[in-house]
Amino acid sequence: MTYGDMLNKLSKSKFRNSFHLKEKDIKYISEKGYEKIKEHAYDFVNKRLAPFHIPNDGKQTPMKGHPVFIAQHACACCCRGCLEKWHHIPKGRSLNKKEIDYVVNLLMLWIKKEYEHL
Repeated sequence: MTYGDMLNKLSKSKFRNSFHLKEKDIKYISEKGYEKIKEHAYDFVNKRLAPFHIPNDGKQTPMKGHPVFIAQHACACCCRGCLEKWHHIPKGRSLNKKEIDYVVNLLMLWIKKEYEHL
């Protein structure tokens, strides 16, 4: 499945499709640029999603406060349960580099589509 196919699949979920960037998120992206946002995405994914053990799994991603957080919910990359259900990346182990890259690339594609839509 391509990134576009996955975003299309996610867009059919009423819950996942309810997430959108707000004006403050757009302003933040404009100020920081895509590369800085991508750095933040890698940082968040590596710290909050990739480890083997996540003490607060299912509650580790805020619902607001950063464009990447919004993207994580929209793309079902907010916790290991959603990652397993939607992306078939199993829980119970650390994410590998390929999986981390996949998540970050999906998040960035969603962010760019949202940014360009407004």
